Amino acid sequence: MSSETFTTAMFLIAAIISAGVLINAVFPIIYTLSGTISSSSHSVDERLSTDVKIITTYAGHKEGNGIAHIWLKNIGTSRIPGASVRGADVFLGGQGDFIRLNRAEVLLGGKLQSGEWAYSILDDNDNNYWDPGETLYIEAMTNKIPARGEVVYFQFVLPSGLTRSTTFTASGQP
Repeated sequence: MSSETFTTAMFLIAAIISAGVLINAVFPIIYTLSGTISSSSHSVDERLSTDVKIITTYAGHKEGNGIAHIWLKNIGTSRIPGASVRGADVFLGGQGDFIRLNRAEVLLGGKLQSGEWAYSILDDNDNNYWDPGETLYIEAMTNKIPARGEVVYFQFVLPSGLTRSTTFTASGQP
């Protein structure tokens, strides 16, 4: 009887030690996974609630350079920080012959150089956010804009990965 009790106690102690080792090995993995899942779900939520639509476009030539005017509307449910707009990539030019433009350090309305773009958030509250329902106005200058009647390519990419692009026909003088 005592040998059975001793054997059962040894098995019980071994089981408790094994459970402790297993918990110590698995718990950090579960903790790490929960952080990853939480981060991923936040990123997916941000992407799903962010949406932009290109409203209208116009491009022509002025002083030897092509100049484009693009209006985009935030049709999503979340506001987009001004820092995200400043970090956006803008591509512009002829179809198959476009370049990535640099954001100009001058304010909109200032003197743009070829290969630069500037923007303004057309809002009423001046909070440095592109809020839902507000319009973003982009002015861009490049010698890659084709002549009147030819196709112009435009693409806008936010740092979050949201991409919107369009093609349109170049017009006359802006």
